[in-house]
Amino acid sequence: MGADLDLIVLGAGSGGLAAAKRAARHGARVAIVEGDRVGGTCVIRGCVPKKLLVYGAQARHQLADASAYGLEIGAVRSDVPDLLRRVRSEVDRLNALHLGFLEKAGVQLISGWGRFTAPDCIGISDQRGGPVREELTAPRFLVAVGGRPERPDIPGTEKTWVSDDMFLRKDFPPAMVVVGAGFIACEFACILRGLGVAVTQVVRGPRLLRGFDAELADTLLDGMREQGIDVLLEHTVVAVEGEPGSLTARLGNGQSLDCGGVFMATGRRPWLSDLGLDAAGVALDNGRITVDANSCTSVPHIHAVGDVTDRVNLTPVAIDEGRAFADSVFGLRQRQVNHDLVACAVFSDPELATVGLSEEQAIERHGVDGVVVHRARFRSMARALPASGPRCLLKLVVEKHTDRVLGCHMVGEHAAEIIQMAAIAVGMGATKADFDRTMALHPSVSEEFVTM
Repeated sequence: MGADLDLIVLGAGSGGLAAAKRAARHGARVAIVEGDRVGGTCVIRGCVPKKLLVYGAQARHQLADASAYGLEIGAVRSDVPDLLRRVRSEVDRLNALHLGFLEKAGVQLISGWGRFTAPDCIGISDQRGGPVREELTAPRFLVAVGGRPERPDIPGTEKTWVSDDMFLRKDFPPAMVVVGAGFIACEFACILRGLGVAVTQVVRGPRLLRGFDAELADTLLDGMREQGIDVLLEHTVVAVEGEPGSLTARLGNGQSLDCGGVFMATGRRPWLSDLGLDAAGVALDNGRITVDANSCTSVPHIHAVGDVTDRVNLTPVAIDEGRAFADSVFGLRQRQVNHDLVACAVFSDPELATVGLSEEQAIERHGVDGVVVHRARFRSMARALPASGPRCLLKLVVEKHTDRVLGCHMVGEHAAEIIQMAAIAVGMGATKADFDRTMALHPSVSEEFVTM
């Protein structure tokens, strides 16, 4: 079966869906194989439901500020189970939309788990790694199965939750321990705190968000602590004991943290098990699929996009990689993705967003005397009447010799929305003088970027 197909896509997440629909638009006959729900991590158990929970947590903060604006609301009843139910309902709606998009595009959806049985053949199973029920062949394959969260190898790790589990909860316990320093850990720590959960975040290293600008990470840390999150730096969880609902997280220094749940946000890895990549001859490097600039693997007719390649693991990047593959192979328009300048955000509270080089990266590349840093730190007008809340930090990292803006960074309200637009200027090579010549929009938070 499958002789009439031009392309088989493994994985109906962001990258796979984008590639399948674009290839079909170019006239290719496409099948996409998925053993789970259509939509992938972002739609089903990632960006989308997480952002909805972020909005839910923010609503609680807004209600707390109401009296500062002359609104006496009175007692507010929190119904987290209802919020979680509504989030799952929205995910169901989006899942149905994506199914409709595939049908409209003429892409054949094959329900099951796919794995290579030979370089030009995949087997379909009802369970991941299970017996093959049918085989498909095609001249082209695209691997886009994404990644999965990892649990640390410690006693009791099976009692903990990972990000996939958080969206399946009917409710959250009164107290939780969040383990990790990355964006998923920080986002969920803020979500849980905003929903009324007592949160302790355990961080192995000396700071949050390794790889991000250190000053931004420190500003976020201050904001998280201000809202009541107990962040323990340079601590490790070495064991988890007890039963769900009544757990104890044991730390390396002998300290114990009693809680109702432990959320492990200690990293993600490409989900490559049971794909038969060895049977296909696809080369791996440190647990990821090796690809060239055209997303081609070591086997010329097999490509890979998204988190399985572990390049830049963000939804918009996977989508663009998928479309670039389809354009290049089926649209006869060679196109490559630029991974060098990708804006990203942490939907924490306060929000953090960034594009370009951090201060540390710029100094490493251009030397300490070759970089000028401009910054503005203040409490926004939105916090004036409540007289509380985290401070904003806006930061431009500039190459001294050329005046070119190398990095644009922000911690504060609407940071993601602001940095998305700033990324255009940075990508076009804007200078600090270009920013200075731009008339300020007053009063706004973003005006500080053109007045600092």
